[in-house]
Amino acid sequence: MDTLEFEPTAYHVKKSSEGAALQISDFNLWYGQKQALFDNNLEIQKGLVTALIGPSGCGKSTLLRCLNRMNDLVDGLRIEGRVLVDGFDIYAKAVDVIALRKRMGMVFQKPNPFAMSIYDNITYPLRVDGVTKKSILDETVERALQQAALWNEAKDRLNESALGLSGGQQQRLCIARAVASDPEVLLMDEPCSALDPIATARIEELIDDLKGTYTIVIVTHSMAQAARVSDNTAFMYLGRLIEYGDTDTIFTNPRKTRTNDYVTGRFG
Repeated sequence: MDTLEFEPTAYHVKKSSEGAALQISDFNLWYGQKQALFDNNLEIQKGLVTALIGPSGCGKSTLLRCLNRMNDLVDGLRIEGRVLVDGFDIYAKAVDVIALRKRMGMVFQKPNPFAMSIYDNITYPLRVDGVTKKSILDETVERALQQAALWNEAKDRLNESALGLSGGQQQRLCIARAVASDPEVLLMDEPCSALDPIATARIEELIDDLKGTYTIVIVTHSMAQAARVSDNTAFMYLGRLIEYGDTDTIFTNPRKTRTNDYVTGRFG
């Protein structure tokens, strides 16, 4: 690969009036002897939607999982660099990882509701924290379902199993569960890849509704989806950040040849 592809570029990112929610600096990651991420630098803007795109195996999901330290569970993991949230390095020794993950809600590729009622799915994070007051739990369930655009469909089924919901409803329930504990950031790892076009459209509308209330980072294999839902887009290749900027520029006037080849469908 041409080494010029990895030279720094002065990116024009859509800025938030509130500044950066996350600052990723010189971030490297190894699984044992294999390096998976190389010198990544990225500022995620508060209250906006940032899409991570790139071909399979490029490191976008790996980077996303580093933002709430889910990769800590992998044997042989080693990292260098920093990820700052409100000025604090989330990889510092004193960080409470459980508390960090409450600040970083996570939605996975496939809907993963617990085998319990809709109500219990949403209140689970609160009960883990020792919240038992019914009025608080009830209020949280309604708020979270409203935010996930699922209240009207689920309000009469709260005591029914979450597994009885459709795939798209289950994914919105997982989003409701993620926002129930009022996180600052929502991390979404290809949240629509297992859904049909109608359910995908509902999730995309939901992302637009949640933007502003939450900072959203979404990994997607769909460039059309990234173009529709995100304010800024980061293109990754072989574990490296190739180009990062406002979404319109990345898709219509990228500065890097590798980015242009990917967004125009020449590879990937």
